[in-house]
Amino acid sequence: MADETKQTSEQKEQEALMAAMGLIANGGNAKSLAFEAIRKAKTGDIKGAREKLEESDKSLLEAHNSQTKMLTKEAQGDHMKVTLLVVHSQDHLMNAITFRDLAGEMVDLYEKLYKSGTLKQE
Repeated sequence: MADETKQTSEQKEQEALMAAMGLIANGGNAKSLAFEAIRKAKTGDIKGAREKLEESDKSLLEAHNSQTKMLTKEAQGDHMKVTLLVVHSQDHLMNAITFRDLAGEMVDLYEKLYKSGTLKQE
């Protein structure tokens, strides 16, 4: 019986590790793609910038779905051990969401500057 409990505990730890790593990977990817969007907008490639923002959104959606599963389990009483890695993964995701939002605003701003003629394409 103790082996079954231990295996369940090990499985839960492995599941938590995979969820945290998924948040970190998808969050990091989303942030990188948002940064690429800013770079494209800066050179006047607004269409390319919007495509990068859409890709970023897809990565954020993957991370958000993973996070929602974690929160649902928690709400159902299946508590996860809070480790530094889990905290870091949540921080990583929040940072990516904030960066994506700011990148969208910057792309909008660059678009307006190019359309108004204030900036010229490189």
